[in-house]
Amino acid sequence: VEARRQTDRVTRARVERHTLRLAIAVGAAALVGAVTGWPVAALLAAAACWGVPALFTESKAQATTIARVEAVAGWAEMLRDTMAGAAGLEQAIAATATVAPPPIRRDVATLAARLERQRLGPALRAFADDVADPTCDLVVAALLLAAEHQASRLGELLGTLATTARDQATMRLRVEAGRARTRTSVKLIVGITLGLALFLAVLNHGYLAPYGSGVGQLVLLLVGGLFAAAFAWLAKMTRPAEPARFLAGQL
Repeated sequence: VEARRQTDRVTRARVERHTLRLAIAVGAAALVGAVTGWPVAALLAAAACWGVPALFTESKAQATTIARVEAVAGWAEMLRDTMAGAAGLEQAIAATATVAPPPIRRDVATLAARLERQRLGPALRAFADDVADPTCDLVVAALLLAAEHQASRLGELLGTLATTARDQATMRLRVEAGRARTRTSVKLIVGITLGLALFLAVLNHGYLAPYGSGVGQLVLLLVGGLFAAAFAWLAKMTRPAEPARFLAGQL
């Protein structure tokens, strides 16, 4: 029940965040449309207010992903050490539910709660979908192998996977450091472009007067679309390609 409440709170927060972005975009469109009288300018303002904030949250999302990988590594080591004390796998999961690393603690607690009413295999697969990380899929695959096929030397395998996960997190940190410079350049380009457009619209409106005609609106739509496509391409350059999950949806 508590896990469901946590999930509902996360979903509600995500909906509220998107609702706020939508409200800001609609408000900006209404304001720009009222000031300029140009429907295309209103549309472009709404698109900018909707899309630009994503550029400033990308680094936070990557940091969250790296923290989750490190948390999976720490949890794998916890399971290994707990099972070394002659505890079974289900008992080890229950023992780590309250002390798992914070990024995945709620998911581990949910897993422990599922084990009270489900078999180990389906509960582990649901846990993999909750975390939704390729590194976690590796750990879950090892646990499934031990649960369904009585694999030996599970502790050694978990230790190896933990080391691999930490190496992957270190590699991602290096890659993220390089992408941070690109991300800063993208923010500067977007900021300067939008700032120049705002300056011309407010202080030098006569320069943009030709866009007021019907043909001018079509040209403005074309120019705005090209800029939007360029910004989207630049933003895509700052996002690393995520490896595919191999346990996705295998409930």
